[in-house]
Amino acid sequence: MKTSLYLLILILATQVFAQKNKPEDFGFRHLTTTFKGDNIDILIKSKKGEELKRKPIFLFCQGSLPQPLIKKDGDKTYSVFPFKTDSLEIDYHIVIISKPFVPLVVEAKTLERNFVYQDPETGKIPKEYSNRNILDYYVERNLKVIDYLEKLPYIDNSKLIVAGHSEGSTIAAKLAVKCKKITHLIYSSGCPLGRIMAMISQDRATESDTDSKRYGESEFDYWEQVVNDKSNMDDTNGDTFKATYDFSIPPIHYLEKLTIPVLVSYGTKDWSAPYNDYLRVEMIRQKKRNFTYKAYIGLEHNFFPLTTTGQPNFDIFNWDNVANDWGKWIKLPKK
Repeated sequence: MKTSLYLLILILATQVFAQKNKPEDFGFRHLTTTFKGDNIDILIKSKKGEELKRKPIFLFCQGSLPQPLIKKDGDKTYSVFPFKTDSLEIDYHIVIISKPFVPLVVEAKTLERNFVYQDPETGKIPKEYSNRNILDYYVERNLKVIDYLEKLPYIDNSKLIVAGHSEGSTIAAKLAVKCKKITHLIYSSGCPLGRIMAMISQDRATESDTDSKRYGESEFDYWEQVVNDKSNMDDTNGDTFKATYDFSIPPIHYLEKLTIPVLVSYGTKDWSAPYNDYLRVEMIRQKKRNFTYKAYIGLEHNFFPLTTTGQPNFDIFNWDNVANDWGKWIKLPKK
């Protein structure tokens, strides 16, 4: 099944929320706007007591898959963000936008593997989601959301930070090219050479020279099908060809156009680490001094270390350290 590659690791929060079902019950402001006739759900996390204090936006573009933002598990809830927002809330209103046509609040036990939401009537991923699960929809939608939020009285428009992780990194990179209001970009665990290259790298790491396990080789066959029918919106086997094609356009083409400060953060054991290393080499060659790099040695896509068997060690959680590094970087003077 050709779904997006990566899933943000979701940590079960310690807060107790008994019989609560609205975003406000979980400490978020819930705003809505419209885009191309679609209702867009926006969650804002602010420091308690400072909800109306003027602060800039910190927009987080999450990774792949049709996951609800708020996943309840009895009297607890899974984190909306992969990191604690406390340190960032001091200076910013933290914003996240829901996936199209995916409910905001859902009981985790009703979700499929990887917290994927399926329409309870059809037992499938909503077609309305698949039809919008393409790069330009997210970019244009996010532009509309930014315009909407910047008109609010508690938003300070002197600074606008956009961070994207995994699939969200590509969205954030192209958004930064389109939106001149963005002052800082955080490109986290992305693949600068595009989705198909990440897919090939992932498969190369697990394949063997047998007819049934030449996984990387099969990706080239898949990519040829995609290129020959790149506008195809059939989601029978997961992501549409159009989604794969658009997300496979190398984001390095967006990144090299930017003059704003850009932070590239990634684990060196991520499948896409060599491509982030290449991005660094190329930006140095181009003498692009607006780039900063933070390589987390020995960590994988979601910043977990690996066990001796090469699997993520979920007992060692580094996301909060990563978010703290982001906050420190934003405050650095421009180069």
